Amino acid sequence: MLKLLFAGTPDVAVPALRVLAQDTENFDVVAVLTRPDAPSGRGRRLTPSPVKVASQELGIPVLECDPTEPAFLSELAATGAQAAAVVAYGRILRSDVLEALPQGWYNLHFSLLPQWRGAAPVQRAIWSGDTVTGATVFRITPGLDSGPILSQSTVSIGAHETAGDLLDRLSQDGASLLHATLRAMDEHGITAVDQPAGSYDRAEKIRTEDARIRFDVPVFAVDRQIRACTPEPGAWCVLHATHDGEDRSQKLHVTKAVPAPSENPDVPDSLAPGRVMIGRRSVWIGTLTRPIEILMVKPEGRREMPAADWARGARLDPDPRCN
Repeated sequence: MLKLLFAGTPDVAVPALRVLAQDTENFDVVAVLTRPDAPSGRGRRLTPSPVKVASQELGIPVLECDPTEPAFLSELAATGAQAAAVVAYGRILRSDVLEALPQGWYNLHFSLLPQWRGAAPVQRAIWSGDTVTGATVFRITPGLDSGPILSQSTVSIGAHETAGDLLDRLSQDGASLLHATLRAMDEHGITAVDQPAGSYDRAEKIRTEDARIRFDVPVFAVDRQIRACTPEPGAWCVLHATHDGEDRSQKLHVTKAVPAPSENPDVPDSLAPGRVMIGRRSVWIGTLTRPIEILMVKPEGRREMPAADWARGARLDPDPRCN
């Protein structure tokens, strides 16, 4: 039986933790390493990570010591862990930490490495228009996501799939891949393959300002940006509006949209980039090519709602625009 440390933080890491913890015949998850409790919500109350919540439900001890602190190595040794499984932990580990476990540290990464190394592989794959992605299990080395590969699986990216949708799928598929890989490694070993040398796209983190929607590009690019930024950090634009001479411009999050079908006779033939048009049941915004249909929005300070409902109550200008 392989004694495992599990390191992870967000929701997407929970399926892998549960799969490994439930296989008590082959694995003993002796401890969980996760990020410290962080402020969350409007009240900014300290909230445990999803992985910490799951580990407490499973009765697995949580390491509270930061890996950069000198005491961490002794706490790690006290667990008796032989290897570590890592899923979206969110911190770079020092070389002495990586060398502390006799059978190494293994990461589940949501891309087909060596493509999309970095913090936001799923988001960047969608934004770039990739049609296929997947999951990779590799041994962690000091370089960024550059260690030798043990296994990979592939999935197709749906035409209307958001980053959140795809991450949910990959977290389930990846959990099975990680479980099978670690089990095979422990039972009879796996020959890891070095990643090929070359220049590959990096998956830099998407920040709030990056998520501001550009409408001066073709509709397919607008669609990709919105899907890549949903749910985090959230695609948004500024709706420019006035009422009785008063500027009432507001930030508007777009949570669901699709390129307007060209065969629909209700779709406006020509709409300038950023111009908003309201139909009986639809809301369109112009792009460099055909319009994009806005299906769901979240106005600033309000709940998410259908775009048509929002438009009916928004008292928009005769010629509203977004940028």
